[in-house]
Amino acid sequence: MTTIPSLPIRVMIVDDHTMVRRGLATFLKVYDDFILAGEASGGQAAIQLCAQVQPDVILMDMVMPDMDGATATRLIRQQFGSIQVLALTSFKEESLVQGALQAGAIGYLLKDVSADELARAIRAAHAGRATLSPEAAQVLVHAASQPPPPGFDLTERELVVLVLMVEGLNNTQIAARLIVSPSTIKSHVSNILSKLGVASRTEAVALALRNRIIP
Repeated sequence: MTTIPSLPIRVMIVDDHTMVRRGLATFLKVYDDFILAGEASGGQAAIQLCAQVQPDVILMDMVMPDMDGATATRLIRQQFGSIQVLALTSFKEESLVQGALQAGAIGYLLKDVSADELARAIRAAHAGRATLSPEAAQVLVHAASQPPPPGFDLTERELVVLVLMVEGLNNTQIAARLIVSPSTIKSHVSNILSKLGVASRTEAVALALRNRIIP
């Protein structure tokens, strides 16, 4: 049996499509334990509105023109830690699912979710419990079964060498810093390039910075 909170859950809708916002606003009116706290057509507007309306739960679209949902979610969670964000979108790509959850969303649902399922997810979010659509859950299972990204299989010594490469040191300078022979460093660099799948030191440094491989 579902426990209805004594005070209505304040829900904010963030979506760049007017008809979607209207539909969700109508949906909220069906349930006595929900109240529409506010609407925003984009991520930036949502951040500004949070301070004014203080929602409990936000239904957040992930793909919007001015600011994507993951960025908005991260900023909202940083500034308003008590607000829970439910991603509600039409897209189930792995990058969007992982981006939303890494940004701090407590759940990820597709827009074809039933009214009762969405209502349960809002109540769960308000209580601090996660809800994932079957599609989002499958994406996470698939991602977990994949091999680690390039660079994550570097040895500890190779990571040290890569850090020094990022600092701009050549092989001789790295060898002097680590008190080993230049030939040893040359071997490490060769292994690093191979594992990262690149052909040059410049590409290795760019990849390391772009993917935050180095600590």
